[in-house]
Amino acid sequence: MGRTSRAEAARHREEVVAATSKLLRERGAAGMSVQDLMGAAGLTHGGFYKHFSSKDELLGIAATTAFGELLALLDRLSDDLPDRAEARSALLRHYLSAEHRDTPGTGCATTALAADAARASAGSPLRVSYATGVQETLKRLTGIEDASGRGATEARQRAIVDLATMVGALMLARATGQTPLSEEILQTAREALSAPVSAPDGEDGRC
Repeated sequence: MGRTSRAEAARHREEVVAATSKLLRERGAAGMSVQDLMGAAGLTHGGFYKHFSSKDELLGIAATTAFGELLALLDRLSDDLPDRAEARSALLRHYLSAEHRDTPGTGCATTALAADAARASAGSPLRVSYATGVQETLKRLTGIEDASGRGATEARQRAIVDLATMVGALMLARATGQTPLSEEILQTAREALSAPVSAPDGEDGRC
């Protein structure tokens, strides 16, 4: 294979992964065939096995790509907003928004892929990619909490609560569509996560 052909093959592979990452978040794994995935990238399904050993392999790679977008967002927030409390507030506004609710194809993989990962078999590429992505997401969120002067254990616990609340609220908001209830869920979750954290036992918050 010549240099041009190799470059073209690599480009096609990237296009298939990008298209699959978007469709996976929009439709779920069960709603896509190999023909759908290749067609979304403007290719015929006959060339699929030149790039991937199976649909399961592609789903795992696509999930990793989707999580990469989330991690990049968290990194940008940390870089652009050195004040971690401000970075966390910006994340809550973005994550629990109507815009994010209505654009699952470019949204958070943690929410969009949760059901598919739960149904996937243990050790499958999708399940493994999802677990790794959640771990990396929690590391970023814990860093935001840690910089607020909290201990590492408490920071990770709060990061888990933040993520679980955001994911659950967004799933419910999407499931209830563009309705007043959906808006209420997003707003209530934002307010709950934005509320001041009570002082640890034995402290009353006074100097």
